[in-house]
Amino acid sequence: MNMAFDVKRIREDFPNLAAQGRDAKPIVYFDNAATTFKPCQVIALTHSHYCHRTANIHRGVHYLSEVATAEYESTREKVRRFLNARSLSEIIFTKGATESINLVAASYGRKFLKSGDEVIISQMEHHSNIVPWQMLREETGCVLRVVPISDAGELMLDEYRKLLGPRTKLVAMVHVSNSLGTVNPVKDIIKEAHSAGAVVLIDAAQGVTHEPVDVQLWDADFVVFSGHKMFGPTGVGVLYGKERLLESMPPYQGGGDMILSVDFDKTIYNRLPHKFEAGTPNVAGVIGLGAAIDYMNSLSWAEVIDYKKDLLQHGTKLLSTIPDLRMIGSATEKAPIFSFTLRDIHAHDIGTLLDREGFAIRTGHHCTQPVMKRFGIPATSRASLAFYNTREELEAFAVALKKVVEVFK
Repeated sequence: MNMAFDVKRIREDFPNLAAQGRDAKPIVYFDNAATTFKPCQVIALTHSHYCHRTANIHRGVHYLSEVATAEYESTREKVRRFLNARSLSEIIFTKGATESINLVAASYGRKFLKSGDEVIISQMEHHSNIVPWQMLREETGCVLRVVPISDAGELMLDEYRKLLGPRTKLVAMVHVSNSLGTVNPVKDIIKEAHSAGAVVLIDAAQGVTHEPVDVQLWDADFVVFSGHKMFGPTGVGVLYGKERLLESMPPYQGGGDMILSVDFDKTIYNRLPHKFEAGTPNVAGVIGLGAAIDYMNSLSWAEVIDYKKDLLQHGTKLLSTIPDLRMIGSATEKAPIFSFTLRDIHAHDIGTLLDREGFAIRTGHHCTQPVMKRFGIPATSRASLAFYNTREELEAFAVALKKVVEVFK
């Protein structure tokens, strides 16, 4: 076990970890793949903005607007450094990963894809990285190709290579699966796609807290993520795009701030990144995202990665002792996400009983219905961990699962 990572101190930064559930029981929060808790630093900065510095940005010459604008734009620089992007022009603020994918599908897809062109996705994608491409298919006549996954929940890379060809125009792939925990070889996926002349979008919503994301090292064309999955506020996310690609794309929405001038005869669009940021944004959310990045930067990636590996190994060992528990997703490279079925007990029943024991998990298809179909199941129970979770919580979780088995004997 990694003793360098001081989880006890880290937990003090997250007030929600002291929350109580039913019957005043302490809550063990194992639903981090859905959303993460927020540290005091994020809460304080967001609260301070609303209490002392509320103003609209970019348009005002008064003091509050200047301060809010400076804080908002400072987050753009933090994101640029966090992703190792070349330019501030490559960082677009959105409502989240879902809107970021829709932006690329609607703007890049409508302009550059035509009937017969192919988009490759995988069988493990979140619905947010399936439905926008289906909508584009209905509009343009492009073709959707799907990379299958193995029994372990890993991409079948040989099949991926077979799908790549002269008609492949775009590859949209997840970095870390939210329902399986699988960590995909993103750099290799991108290299193969580029060899076929395709553009690549990476859904890093789960990945940004798992390992460092370096868009230049990856050579990614587009990368998306959400603030709330990385200890920041809800309602804010990021689209990274290579500048030359973003320059070639039309605006996604029209309105204020994405224009230089408007006349009834003609509108001249604003420069990047503002061309894609129509209307008043989630100012406090973006500022809170900056605080979340500051928080993550205050930690050692090496220590976080080692600690989460230990949680994964310990949790896997504990769950292997539960009678009739079937793990869904056993990839060699995996985040601490445990999706499982338990005998013939319905996932919702498992979740309900665990809730009474104080455990917050997720049950259902996790917005990955094709994954459920692949494994021949309607749903799983999912425990997803963050770096503030502990071995002791996992041990208590295993005890609670054994109680569930006893109830349904």
